[in-house]
Amino acid sequence: MLSRKYVSILTVVVALGLTAGAVAQQSGAAAGPKLSLVDPVKDFGTVPKGEMLTWDFTIQNAGSTDLELLSVQPACGCTVANFDKIIKPGQTGKVHAVVDTTTFSGPIAKTIAVQSNDPSTPMAQLTMRADVKPYVQGFPNGFLRYMLKLGESNKQSTILVTEDEEPFAIVSIESPADYIKVDYEKVPAAERVQAGRSGQEQYRVSVTVGGPGAKVGPIAEKVKITTNSKHQPDFLLSVTGLIKPAYVVSPSTLNFGEVNLGDPAATRTVTVGSTDRTSDTFKVTKVESSNPNVVAEAKPVGNGAFEITIRLAQPKAGAFDSNIKIYTNDQYLPVSNLPVRGNVKS
Repeated sequence: MLSRKYVSILTVVVALGLTAGAVAQQSGAAAGPKLSLVDPVKDFGTVPKGEMLTWDFTIQNAGSTDLELLSVQPACGCTVANFDKIIKPGQTGKVHAVVDTTTFSGPIAKTIAVQSNDPSTPMAQLTMRADVKPYVQGFPNGFLRYMLKLGESNKQSTILVTEDEEPFAIVSIESPADYIKVDYEKVPAAERVQAGRSGQEQYRVSVTVGGPGAKVGPIAEKVKITTNSKHQPDFLLSVTGLIKPAYVVSPSTLNFGEVNLGDPAATRTVTVGSTDRTSDTFKVTKVESSNPNVVAEAKPVGNGAFEITIRLAQPKAGAFDSNIKIYTNDQYLPVSNLPVRGNVKS
């Protein structure tokens, strides 16, 4: 049987526990952090293509301890977000989000995953919605794609149309590179396409890519066309593709690895071939090595291809390297360099 003293102490403890519980219940604060989304979805309605959509989502901490936002992860690269990392009990914080609509048309829904230290809701989702309307667009496509050999050039075009009610005009055009030439003209009434607002002016935008100033590699550029459209003044015409060389050196670098001193089998081969396999006009005229102990010789093997044999003449123990110059009859890339390295074991 408990003494009167212990009964009194137990009564006080129970009373304090009931009081604390009542206070928590009256205040409505959950034990620990509690994430509450005030506006989980933002619908922008119809917006012009190219507009930057920005919004601050409100996050409330309905708990009794600090709410930590551990990470905010947009579902795609078109959405940029920053956020308040700590939200005090009873306070609110923001998740700032931006969506670039330049590459979209029609209805979009971009989500953002919010991770927090709320044990009951560790992950939450925010959504930005819009119906992206292209007031200015290219017909039949808003992009041009080129596959060229170095030195070649090609001209393609698209027709710029608008949905604006005001008279439509091109103000200026900016080319992203010297090897991309752009010009435009009004489309005659008899040649207008069935796109855009009826009765509006249409413009044929022609883009010539290539020529002596081009370089080998992928093409990923945008031509900026500025118009007088009040909804979508800037239109970015994508110019993509590839400029390939007239010939390919394979492999592009050569590593002998470890070679035994005096090994007669210390030879390697490299192929130099025209990208046009049906042509025999391509020639390797000569090869030169920067290291006298690394000897290179070339011979034709047919169908526009040459085989270069590289051997060690009088190797010495230790690491070695050389640069093989490959001379060709190609007017745009007459010389290619082949790095060669290895190690001779004693």
